[in-house]
Amino acid sequence: MTQIVQSNTGVTLIGGGETDAETLHDALRFAPEVVAADGGADVALRFGLRPRAVIGDFDSISAAAKAALPEGALFPIAEQDSTDFSKCLRSVAAPFILAVGFTGARLDHTLAAFNTLALHPGRRVIVLGGPDLCFLAPPALALNLAVGSRFSLFPMAAVSGHSRGLRWEIGGLRFAPDGISGTSNEVAAESVEVTFERPGMLVILPRVALPTVLDALRAAPGWE
Repeated sequence: MTQIVQSNTGVTLIGGGETDAETLHDALRFAPEVVAADGGADVALRFGLRPRAVIGDFDSISAAAKAALPEGALFPIAEQDSTDFSKCLRSVAAPFILAVGFTGARLDHTLAAFNTLALHPGRRVIVLGGPDLCFLAPPALALNLAVGSRFSLFPMAAVSGHSRGLRWEIGGLRFAPDGISGTSNEVAAESVEVTFERPGMLVILPRVALPTVLDALRAAPGWE
């Protein structure tokens, strides 16, 4: 698919789900370029933001939002085999993407957002929702986090790995969506290291860890 947006900075991608001014402020501090997924255009405009591009199947963007934005910023993609989130990830080239408004409002939309992360293992994408953030683990990741912090893992595929610095280390475990998960683990040392043999593991941390996570993801190897 042709790249609709190419950015040298991080992109804040706004969806049509729940978000608030604080979450948007957190995202825009690190990712000043704004793109909206379909009805996320209405959310962006409500917070006084004008997205550089609106991408999606346009089944939820309002007529008022369409009228408020230049025609050159509207990029409808008619196919129905992927989510608007996925359409955006295929169409935006950026060092990283912070996604807001993709969780909270509906459980099916939240699950679809996590599924989309798993479908795009080569992208550095962090979903911000409420007090949490979520991203797909790269092959190796090193994070400096406060001892006692929550460190949750949830598999979107059968995956195994190793860790150092967690209260319950993960070596020897075989994770799967219908089997073992790693939620509610804790940081037990100042530095946490995790490695995985294949894509598919979601990492869920408190949102206050965003600056640390961004630095770690940018330094981490990617999935080929």
